[in-house]
Amino acid sequence: MLEHGGRLRQAARLSTIPLEDWVDLSTGINPQSWPVPPLPSEVWQRLPEADDGLEAAAAACYGNTRLLALPGSQAAIQTLPSLFPGAAIACLAPLYAEHPAAWQAAGHQLRQLPAGNLKRALAAATPRVLLCNPNNPTGHQLARDDILAAAEQLARRGGWLFVDEAFADATPEISVSDLAGSEACPNLVVFRSLGKFFGLAGARVGFLLGQPELLQALAEKLGPWAVNHPARWVAARALADTAWQAQARLDLAAASARLAALLAPLAQTAPPAATPLFVTLALAQPKPLFNFLRDRGILVRLFPEAGLLRFGLPGSQAHWDKLAATLDAWSRRC
Repeated sequence: MLEHGGRLRQAARLSTIPLEDWVDLSTGINPQSWPVPPLPSEVWQRLPEADDGLEAAAAACYGNTRLLALPGSQAAIQTLPSLFPGAAIACLAPLYAEHPAAWQAAGHQLRQLPAGNLKRALAAATPRVLLCNPNNPTGHQLARDDILAAAEQLARRGGWLFVDEAFADATPEISVSDLAGSEACPNLVVFRSLGKFFGLAGARVGFLLGQPELLQALAEKLGPWAVNHPARWVAARALADTAWQAQARLDLAAASARLAALLAPLAQTAPPAATPLFVTLALAQPKPLFNFLRDRGILVRLFPEAGLLRFGLPGSQAHWDKLAATLDAWSRRC
C-alpha cells in the first residue's frame, strides 16, 4: 500500500500524545465540510437507484452529463488503466502516487516528467498524458486553455489526456470537466471527488467524466450499486448547494492566504505554493521540520524525494494557534 495522509491513529499510537490532542493537516480536506443533515431511514433500508438525482446534480455542477458516479475517484484511478491497451503514459510528477502505480500495475510504460511541464510531455510524443490540476502535492496550477490545447494536440495523434481535478472545486475557472468526452475533446478524461472541497472524504463519492463508451466499460467493471445509498443522498444535496459552495470558496481562499503567510518565513528557494485547500513548502531538508511538528502533535504530509511538506488548513482557532506557536518555536530553535 502506498503512503497517504490522514493516518492520525497510527501517528498517535507511535507517540505519547493522545489522539484527541493531535492536529491533522495531512490530507488537504476542507475542515469546514458541507453540513450533512439527518438522513431519512429509507436510505439505509433501500438499495441505491440511478434516478435519485445524484447524476443530475453532478451534471449541473460540472456542466457535463457524460459522467459516472464512483465509490470515490480512487475506484477509477485503479480500474481505468485496465481498459486501455498497453502503451506509454507520461505523468507530470510528483503527483498523487496512486495514478502512476495503477498504470504501471496494468502493464503500461511509465514516464514521469516534471510537474507543470506540459509542453515537454507533449513534445515527447507520448500517446497518453496524465496530470493533476491543481497538482497534488506541488500546488502548481495549469490554465484551462493550456489543458484544452494539450487535449487537442494529443487527439491529432490518437492520444488521451487524463486530468485529476480532485482539488479543482475551489477554482472552477481552471476546470475542464465540462468538455470531457465531448465532440471537441473526445479524448479528455477527468476525475472529480467530493472528498476535498466538500470535506466528505468518508462518504467515498467521486466521478469520472469522459466518453460514454468508456464510462460504460468502467461501470461494468465496478458492478451494480457501486455507490451506497446514504453516500448518494448526501452527495446529491451537497452538489446542489450552490450557496454553500460560493461561500466555501471565499472562506477557503482566506484560510489559504493566512496559512501561506504563516509559512512564508520558513520558505527557502521559493514562496509557499498555495491552493485553496493546501499550501506546500519546498525545503532542502523537509524531514527535520516534519519530525518537529509530529513530535508536538501536528501531522503534515511529507514528500521526501521531492523536498516538500504539504500543509492542510487548520479547522479551528485552537489549531491555528497551535500551528503558529509550533512554527515560531521551530524558527527560534533554528
